[in-house]
Amino acid sequence: MTQSGFALFDTAIGACAVAWGPAGIVGLHLPEASERAALAGLERRFPGLGRAEPPPAVAAAIVRIEAFLRGAREDFADLALDMTKTPDFDRAVYRETRAIPAGSTATYGAVAARIGDSGQARAVGQALGRNPWPIVIPCHRVTGAEGRMGGFSAPGGRATKLKLLEIEGALAAETLPLFGPPS
Repeated sequence: MTQSGFALFDTAIGACAVAWGPAGIVGLHLPEASERAALAGLERRFPGLGRAEPPPAVAAAIVRIEAFLRGAREDFADLALDMTKTPDFDRAVYRETRAIPAGSTATYGAVAARIGDSGQARAVGQALGRNPWPIVIPCHRVTGAEGRMGGFSAPGGRATKLKLLEIEGALAAETLPLFGPPS
């Protein structure tokens, strides 16, 4: 990718947006109450980027995200994300979170254990709160202990998190399934 910009696109849960730069996708934005609110959020998160026609790799990612939000299974592991400004700890959290399969969940403590320090559950939650790539880095799949939902920093908060888990089929059981133990 040699250009930068952002694009809004419609999905089953509302208008989303993707922002990109030369090194890959720099962020995703989940639906806001209005297009105006989404544009304001994008301008805050990605100052200097303007609306543009997405390059082929980003256009393909948009199609996959739209399909995912209609219930298709996608893991997005192959999408190029620009992590040049992402701290090492956050990268480790995102790598482990990205490995949680659709339809499954893990606790903040389980993710912390997988990166080598089970005492860092709160730090994991903070890193996921900064996640610029919701859905691609599926922070909605990470819950509090015993499957408690807790908060969700994306627009729509907890309701959006529950909607994403419902789309994936992770809310079919009374208790949420947990991602396997650290390997």
